[in-house]
Amino acid sequence: MRTITFEQVASAVEELCIKANTNIGADVTAALEKAKATEESPLGKSILGHIMDNNEIARNELVPICQDTGMAVVFVTIGQDVHVDGGLTDAINEGVRRGYEKGYLRKSVVKDPLERVNTGDNTPAVIHYDIVPGDKLHIMVAPKGFGSENMSQLKMFKPADGVEAVKKFVIEAVEKAGPNPCPPIVVGVGIGGTMEKCAFLAKKALLRHIGHRNEKAHLASLEEELLEKINNLGIGPQGLGGRTTALTVNIESYPTHIAGLPCAVNINCHVARHTEIEL
Repeated sequence: MRTITFEQVASAVEELCIKANTNIGADVTAALEKAKATEESPLGKSILGHIMDNNEIARNELVPICQDTGMAVVFVTIGQDVHVDGGLTDAINEGVRRGYEKGYLRKSVVKDPLERVNTGDNTPAVIHYDIVPGDKLHIMVAPKGFGSENMSQLKMFKPADGVEAVKKFVIEAVEKAGPNPCPPIVVGVGIGGTMEKCAFLAKKALLRHIGHRNEKAHLASLEEELLEKINNLGIGPQGLGGRTTALTVNIESYPTHIAGLPCAVNINCHVARHTEIEL
């Protein structure tokens, strides 16, 4: 049994919170550069340039990329031979608390969804756990802003509705979202499982590096088709027109019941924040 201390986890999460909010991934940067080179709209091309300038300033000056520094969503893969001394959930929340304080990141979490009193430290985080063989602890922090999160949709289709209904649903979700999620966006789609499982899959799909397609050929083909159709909607960067509405569409699937075809859409803004560490 390998022991990882409370402080190791808290310090790692603190650093991840700051890094995710100030330094976007290389895959996102590359996708924005490609979009800027191919965007046909002069205004759209200009906006993409401003987005890239903003990202560079955030990286160099260690300031938030966006004023909405999100609710901390944390994905944890823990080996069954790992013991966290002091409690893993408490350590993660302590790291979020420290990171949002030290990084001067906006505290956006309210204690009760109806009473709306701010917790003052951006905790608690939303934490997803996966237990696997081994003695490693992998932590990914993905701060989620609610301009994009509020555009989420879920639909419980009948199996007879088929793939065409799924396509229409995804495209209409993006069209309805319009400029609200700060395009160019990353579109996460979850298909299968149950109601809550497909929503989780849609969120998880956002974490896949841009340019990496689903290993299943039919889903990879569907990702490409949806991306093309979404970019033909004309929403464009920041909703002001152009062909770069989405940087990518990522689909994750799971087995489901013979009577069901659940589908969820979760959208990320152009920042697509997430960063990770293995302890």
